Amino acid sequence: MEMLHGLVVITFVHLLAAASPGPDFVLVTQQTLSRGRRVGLLCSLGIALGLSIHIVYSAFGLAAVIANSAEALWAIKLLGGAYLLYLGIKGLRSRPTLNEAGVVAGSVPDAPHSAWRVVGTGFLCNALNPKAPIYFVALFTIVLSPAMPLYQIAIYGAWIMLLQLGWFSAVALLLSTPRIQRAFQRGSHWIDRVLGAAMIALGLKVLMTRVSS
Repeated sequence: MEMLHGLVVITFVHLLAAASPGPDFVLVTQQTLSRGRRVGLLCSLGIALGLSIHIVYSAFGLAAVIANSAEALWAIKLLGGAYLLYLGIKGLRSRPTLNEAGVVAGSVPDAPHSAWRVVGTGFLCNALNPKAPIYFVALFTIVLSPAMPLYQIAIYGAWIMLLQLGWFSAVALLLSTPRIQRAFQRGSHWIDRVLGAAMIALGLKVLMTRVSS
């Protein structure tokens, strides 16, 4: 398959996958609505970087091994499900804060020094997704071949990461517009709690999903 054709296929398939509701989408939504544009964009960057883990092992053919190993999928499922539960519990524990006038405001935005923590949160949310190995087996089977040069695989991988970053950055920018931010500012702790509950539901779904090789 020619590279241009492969890029078109990857763009179509991966944007559909990225737009599907899942842990990444819930996390970016929660972080942006409660903590603002900067945090949402940093979280989007972390999610895009998390794809590098899946791309690297897929390029070496390990995705097929993982996808067909009940033990490996079980371990990833436990780690991923536990991390989603952790994020969800953090959301449920969100509390309103008081501004200088003593009026209830939303959650306190993250300080500049916590940027790496935000990026790391997005990274782990994506890297520990137990559905990723199966997804990348399907995606790479469409566009990759054993004879494909390494540079072409690297281009495909970089393009997937850019698509991921572009999509979730667009979500963060949309949700951080002044009108939307004003609408959610006073109730941002409730947004944290609702989306935290959604994250817990996703984590429980991951943990309760039957693994088959």
